[in-house]
Amino acid sequence: MASPWTTPAHPPGAHPPEGRAPASRTWRDRWLDWRDARLVSPAFRRWAMAWSLPRWLVRRRARALFDVMAGFVYSQTLLACVRLRLLEHVASGPQTRARLSALTGVPEEALERLLRAACSLELLQQRDTGAYGMGVLGAPLLGDPGIGAMVEHHALLYHDLQDPVALLKADAPSGRMAAYWAYANTAQPGALSDEDVAAYSALMSATQPMIAEEVLHAVGLRRHRCLMDVGGGEGRFIQQAALKAPHLELMLFDLPAVAERARERLARAGLAARCTVHGGDFGHGELPTGADIVTLIRVAFDHPDARVLAVMKAVFRALPPGGRVVLAEPMSGTPGAQAMGEAYFGFYLMAMGHGRPRSPDHLAGLLSQAGFGGIELMPTRLPLQTRVMVATRSM
Repeated sequence: MASPWTTPAHPPGAHPPEGRAPASRTWRDRWLDWRDARLVSPAFRRWAMAWSLPRWLVRRRARALFDVMAGFVYSQTLLACVRLRLLEHVASGPQTRARLSALTGVPEEALERLLRAACSLELLQQRDTGAYGMGVLGAPLLGDPGIGAMVEHHALLYHDLQDPVALLKADAPSGRMAAYWAYANTAQPGALSDEDVAAYSALMSATQPMIAEEVLHAVGLRRHRCLMDVGGGEGRFIQQAALKAPHLELMLFDLPAVAERARERLARAGLAARCTVHGGDFGHGELPTGADIVTLIRVAFDHPDARVLAVMKAVFRALPPGGRVVLAEPMSGTPGAQAMGEAYFGFYLMAMGHGRPRSPDHLAGLLSQAGFGGIELMPTRLPLQTRVMVATRSM
């Protein structure tokens, strides 16, 4: 009997390999063809606008299409709010336009344009007094510095996406994102210097807490004695795991320059005696042994399948029988987050280097090839942000 986690030879929705005849058209294919013919027909659109329910659907789809078209403007509105620290300025209470103008240095007339835009996006909310306060979407940004860090970081991505067709046709990534994520585009990542890794390590450290909280909520650590975080960056996940499970011994493995940064951070956190830090390249050679649970937090989607499989095999060899691996990252095909998985991460990872968003089935197939069994997709509270898969070395 086939495992529910085996990767299909021809995933649904994908084109058949060249030379292979396409599968028979299903009733769904025929219905979609009929629907598409109606949607592109001017006569059908005129008919739809004449009736209440079809008119509501047409207007809803029109708004959705406009949001896709205007998405860059919305994101730049968000960036302006972050750079001008508007959310911090209203955190203590609503502020007048004049006061915000004085705080930001932006002329009142121009600032009003930004304030109105931010209110329309629910980043801010105008009060009955006319002052501006926090909006329902602005509050999470203020509460999580990692989101603001990512908003600033996106300036690199948007630069590389100025010509998306050129990016798609490029033989290899060569823009600002590829330079920023230096380890993804070099044959010898272990030779990177502190200067090469400083910027991306700081970003990963800033954004790690929100991911770590989800992972540690989904995976119990009580049964384990030693956790190794592979690709652990500056050690933010290790720090949170240490608080969650005071009994755990801890290990961290990352590139030598990154590992040195982790060693310093963990020492400042008082964990030097409890955590051993190892430098190396997890795509080549062996991993340290001694852990009975290994975490791969936002590691797999940075790399092509061959390198991911090599890492998973190295983890398998490093674990004892019964040891577990925890793989956590955003995954494609997540219900309610399809656009994030396929559109956002698809282009982000292409601009970055050679990674790709993967479905749970695809990741489980790689884990199975590496020798793991007992593969489970664990429930998380915010699957849009991260999903968690656990597998066991059975021999």
